[in-house]
Amino acid sequence: MTNQNTLRDRALAFRALHVPGRPLVLPNAWDAASARIVEDAGAAAVATTSAGLAWALGVPDGDQLDRERALEALARITATVAVPVSADIESGFAKDAAGVADTVRAVLAAGAVGVNIEDALYGGEGVLRPVAEQAERIAAAREAADAEGVPLFVNARIDTFLRGVGGVDATLERAAAFRAAGADGIFVPGAVEPGTVKELADGIDAPLNVLVGPGAPPVAELAVLGVARVSAGSSVALAAYAVVRRAARELLDTGTYGAQTGGLGYGELNSLLARES
Repeated sequence: MTNQNTLRDRALAFRALHVPGRPLVLPNAWDAASARIVEDAGAAAVATTSAGLAWALGVPDGDQLDRERALEALARITATVAVPVSADIESGFAKDAAGVADTVRAVLAAGAVGVNIEDALYGGEGVLRPVAEQAERIAAAREAADAEGVPLFVNARIDTFLRGVGGVDATLERAAAFRAAGADGIFVPGAVEPGTVKELADGIDAPLNVLVGPGAPPVAELAVLGVARVSAGSSVALAAYAVVRRAARELLDTGTYGAQTGGLGYGELNSLLARES
């Protein structure tokens, strides 16, 4: 288990990576091998994708994965890499704020120093959690981490754009409430139009995180707009699984192997995972 001094140092190092105009770039990982590959590629930190992690464990995304299995996977990732790790914990793997606090304590025990907590609702009434309820959950996360003496980076995800239920004004209102509750950063997936990103970066008194993938502006352009964190989310995992499907269909349909071209060498990947941590 990582000791508290090491966790504190990693948390401070992770926090310092969030600089508007010089964003932290996160090609999100979903298991130990993908995390090690991301680290070896030069990433200053590793962030998990909740969707990719759930899929790797045979579960759909969207608050379907149980906390125990998610944290077991997270512990394997933190044990495999030397850089700071941030965990996407969906809605906190809990029904209430007290449960979110329990999750945060378990995240720290697993060795991660950041969390994403989203405000989307799955299977209930409404699309997003009420602002006051979500603020209570964020405050619980903040208080749990502070009580452990670790400056956990709490990234509050706001799904107004992703769910199509609000624009800049609604997002700024939520961001202000979540910041007051203890969030360190604000994550607004679905907002990539440059003018919108600039409004959000200017209007939020915290590092702004955006979600990128094919069709989004390049990192350099987002940096100029004031973005402090750029996440690939599930897009890298989806690309990897697309290779699996192409290779499987080709092998089964034509008996050929073209889709397998360009794969990592067996020895290369083996060596990456054999590295002493």
